[in-house]
Amino acid sequence: MFDNLQNKTVLVTGGAGFIGSNLCETLLTNQINTICLDNFSTGKRENITPFLDDPNFKFIQGDIRNIDDCHKACENVDFVLHQAALGSVPRSINDPITTNDVNVSGFLNMLVAARDAKVKRFIYAASSSTYGDHEALPKVEDVIGKPLSPYAITKYVNELYADIFQKNYGFDTVGLRYFNVFGKRQDPNGAYAAVIPLFVKQFINKESPIINGDGTYSRDFTFIDNVVQMNLLAITTTNQEALNNVYNVAFGERTTLLELATLLKKYLSEFDKSIANIEIKHRENRVGDIPHSLASIEKAKKLLNYNPQYDIDKGIKEAVNWYWKNL
Repeated sequence: MFDNLQNKTVLVTGGAGFIGSNLCETLLTNQINTICLDNFSTGKRENITPFLDDPNFKFIQGDIRNIDDCHKACENVDFVLHQAALGSVPRSINDPITTNDVNVSGFLNMLVAARDAKVKRFIYAASSSTYGDHEALPKVEDVIGKPLSPYAITKYVNELYADIFQKNYGFDTVGLRYFNVFGKRQDPNGAYAAVIPLFVKQFINKESPIINGDGTYSRDFTFIDNVVQMNLLAITTTNQEALNNVYNVAFGERTTLLELATLLKKYLSEFDKSIANIEIKHRENRVGDIPHSLASIEKAKKLLNYNPQYDIDKGIKEAVNWYWKNL
């Protein structure tokens, strides 16, 4: 896979973030020239500190809302892995303007800068939130509903812009609709922490995790290594039919929030037996949340040879081991 990237340069926007830093790490482990663009709004300097002495790594502190920063980052770049965004449905409901500025205006800036720099391929983080109020399961890429949050709108607009750039400028893109990604370096702190690192932190602190609703809402939780694999397949594929498409990035299995909390408790109690006795609590459902999420990954398997290696059990065990050592 990495043979196609030898002597090439890859730009990872949001490279100091959770997903971005894992992508940078994998690229650098395989001696690929890697540029990271980040403004540390949600990313962390500590996520990239281990890379700073690597001769194949270059860090640019900049903001995708600034077109000059985007042009600077795209100079002499062959491929872009665009991860920079403001995530979180609740954040977008509380502050739709900033979410739109980053996720739409920033995205467009990056598309323009990459086009102007004659980047070969632009891979971008899309979102399962695009499926909106469409209830059928599993989610298939060409059937979506109406968005349920400002965040979902921004991620769908990204797909529309990518399509327009291909049609008007012959610019190759691939969109990756992430489904509830988790794993090492995902931040457990802050108002918009994702459910898995938040629950892990609460269990370790001997606090009861609180599930929104009765715990029967379900998600297709996706371990970070599956996401890294998908990005690399998208960046290196020689299948022209695979380009200018969007793909689900998931494992293709559904786990309820109650099952998730029970699994986390199981693996954390291997480090501290008292965690097994912590009560799981409940509260009202959250505005904007969809009840169930499950991806079809057949398109990715067919066109990109996607073969995810981590199911929820294997992924949670890896994540818990990392958090126990690092929290």
